[in-house]
Amino acid sequence: MAADLATRDGLTDTVRALQVGQHLLFAALLLVCTTRALTEGATPFAQLPAALALMLWYVLGVRLARSRTSGRTRGTAVAWLLGLVLLWCLLAVISAENVWIAFSLWLLAGHLLPLGPALAVSGAILAVVLTAPLAHGRETSYAALIGPTLGALVALGVARAQARLVRESRARQEMLARLLRAQEETATLTEELARSQRDAGVLAERTRLSRDIHDTLAQGFSAILMLSRAGAAEQDLEARTSLLRQIETTAAENLDEARRVVGALAPGPLESASFPAALGRILQRLTEQTGIEATLDVDPDLPPLTTGTEVVLLRAAQSALANVRAHSQAATVRVTVTAVPDPGGQQMLRLDVVDDGRGFDASRSVPPGEGEDGPLRGGYGLLAMSARLREIGGSLEVESAPGEGTAVCVAVPIPAPSNPPQERS
Repeated sequence: MAADLATRDGLTDTVRALQVGQHLLFAALLLVCTTRALTEGATPFAQLPAALALMLWYVLGVRLARSRTSGRTRGTAVAWLLGLVLLWCLLAVISAENVWIAFSLWLLAGHLLPLGPALAVSGAILAVVLTAPLAHGRETSYAALIGPTLGALVALGVARAQARLVRESRARQEMLARLLRAQEETATLTEELARSQRDAGVLAERTRLSRDIHDTLAQGFSAILMLSRAGAAEQDLEARTSLLRQIETTAAENLDEARRVVGALAPGPLESASFPAALGRILQRLTEQTGIEATLDVDPDLPPLTTGTEVVLLRAAQSALANVRAHSQAATVRVTVTAVPDPGGQQMLRLDVVDDGRGFDASRSVPPGEGEDGPLRGGYGLLAMSARLREIGGSLEVESAPGEGTAVCVAVPIPAPSNPPQERS
């Protein structure tokens, strides 16, 4: 894009027009001077070869200047200009009519050379212009002195202005090219950023789904599996019917949770009840399905919680109780919710899930049953719970020992809600 909008050598159309005009002026002066020299009696065998050599040398310099691979330097340009001056001096020796080509040489000197050398070369050219008529036996006058001098000054001034215009034009074109490249790079980076954000959004949604599926659907299916196994071994018809009803209720709850997970809705227990009441229902369901004696102790002075905090705490409780159900072989489990200050003075909410089950070696990253052979394969439960808590500044601690039960301790900061949640019935 930048290469298309910027000219090949950084020149604008105006500068190019000036250069074309300068080339045409040189050709016209050479043609007129050659014609007048031949008319005034110059030897054709001298005038024509010298004029042709001057023209070829001029064209060679123009081609070198336009070539992108020539590597033209200031030294090359100066050598080319000096060659032009020497060939022109030869023409001035052949005929005094050739001195008018000096105007193009003054333009080139002012354009190619710094000011000091340009003045020196222009002065030397002017000296040739003033002395050539005398060398050919012609008379001179004040007009013949003043005219070329003024012409030299005007040509030098025009050339310096043109050189400055060329420099400014190239600088603007280079700046434009850099700006266009920067815009292209910015567009590319913006596209990459948007793609990264989309990928991050997809990953975040996958993470949310995997956590919610583990904390809800996987636990429900695990409960259905345990109830169905118990029903298959049960001989009493009434007990088997009760187990079937529990399977039906659990399946219905799982179906509702599946819809909520897909729709990113609040957990079902929180939809129509407060956080303590929702915890109570989950513990009641655990007792009905497993026979584990579950108790709940909630701080009566518990401050209002935001919906986001309630969701994270409820999911943490569901995940911890799923491990109790599937792996602990516990007889009792106790859940306590208290508000305590941390060492920094901030109010923290603690959720403790303590069972009297078989326990495990807490130095292991995955409790028994959450490995490859457990119902919840992959050890995802505690990892997902810890990641979910870190997102809101919370923490997770697990204390356990073989034969001594397990304690899962969750702590989250209590934010000051701008709009405290309304009491749910």
